[in-house]
Amino acid sequence: MHVLIAVASLGGFALIAGLLLSLAQKKFRVEGDPMVEKIDAVLPQTQCGQCGYPGCKPYAEAVARGEADINHCVPGGERTMHQLADLMGVEPKPLAEEPTAPMVAFIREDDCIGCTLCIKACPVDAIVGAPKQYHTVIADYCTGCTLCVEPCPVDCIDMLLKPELIEHWAWPLPETERARIGRERKGSHARAA
Repeated sequence: MHVLIAVASLGGFALIAGLLLSLAQKKFRVEGDPMVEKIDAVLPQTQCGQCGYPGCKPYAEAVARGEADINHCVPGGERTMHQLADLMGVEPKPLAEEPTAPMVAFIREDDCIGCTLCIKACPVDAIVGAPKQYHTVIADYCTGCTLCVEPCPVDCIDMLLKPELIEHWAWPLPETERARIGRERKGSHARAA
């Protein structure tokens, strides 16, 4: 009889402890690594793959684990690299690849055969069209990643310089390549005047 009471009370204690642990797990659960979320928020979300990873989230995970350096995001440039350095508490590094001028894809509609291969290749859904119909690029959504150019069987996609609009312009960070180019331009304008 005493053994049954001991087993029942031990079983009741285990049941209560299990319920409490289950409730605590639901209440205090963390949905992933907070550092990955912070790094991903800094990245430009172009999903271009120029960093060597298939998108911004996998690159953020690799940076958080220490498997990738902070200087591989080409579209983000120096500004993103400096933000990542501050976030990770490491020294800034030179960019692994120099950023190019912002580009936007342009589809020559008269040459387009409507194969939809470019639509499938676009990581940000900036290309619209239907099978056997003309396709076009929504320039505001295009990140200039060039992933749509290679699969095009008729070579009707051109990469054009994206105009720098006043609403997207920002002051360059001091001591960066963009700041140096701005100083050179200013000096050439002063000499010409």
